[in-house]
Amino acid sequence: MKLPDFSSLLKRKSAAERLAEKQAAKAEPAAPKAPLIDFQRLALDFKTLDPKDPGLWPLAPRVVILLSLFCALIAAAWGFGAIGWSVQLEELAAQQNQEAKHKEEWLGKKKQAVNLDEYRRQLAEIDRSFGALLKQLPNKAEMGDMLVDINKAAQARGLLVELFKPGGEGPREFYAEVPITLNLTGSYHDIGGFTGDLAKLPRIVTLNDINLSANANGSLALRTTAKTFRYLDEGELASQKKAKGGKK
Repeated sequence: MKLPDFSSLLKRKSAAERLAEKQAAKAEPAAPKAPLIDFQRLALDFKTLDPKDPGLWPLAPRVVILLSLFCALIAAAWGFGAIGWSVQLEELAAQQNQEAKHKEEWLGKKKQAVNLDEYRRQLAEIDRSFGALLKQLPNKAEMGDMLVDINKAAQARGLLVELFKPGGEGPREFYAEVPITLNLTGSYHDIGGFTGDLAKLPRIVTLNDINLSANANGSLALRTTAKTFRYLDEGELASQKKAKGGKK
């Protein structure tokens, strides 16, 4: 007669016990998770701090106090430095504007330097043109001959010169302006020929404030101010600059 296999029964029982234990474990409620920061513990640590021995303080109060001091220092630095920083920012903005201005000036000078040869050529051309125009202005010694040429031009056309009155010179930057009051009487064609003769003179002569009226005998009366010009010599230019310097 065979005896029952008790080992298999023990194994089955142990398996049943394990299943029961698992079910019991599932039936029990899960324990709540602990919070990341235990504020109660932190408050208790702050209450038990010994100000005479900071080396024994817990880690959490030390970290909180160091962060608070750091934030306070930053706020104080910002508050005290706000005025100084504002002044420095204004100076920085002014320097930036000055930098932009200098940059524009540098670019302008760079363009001039690149085109320097062309500018020199243009300057030489202007000097030649100015010299040609300057030759059309009589000097002080030739001014008397110029007045005689204007008078002869009127008489050559058969005009009656009722008034020929040179006025006072008006000095300008490098030349002097000489007005001449003219009252002439003659025919329309003679007056027209006279104005054409003035235009052909080697010196510059202009007619200003022209007043042309008819006389009772059919002739025309021309009242005008002829202006001619002469260039100032070196002595006159020096005196003119000296007078301007004295006024300043």
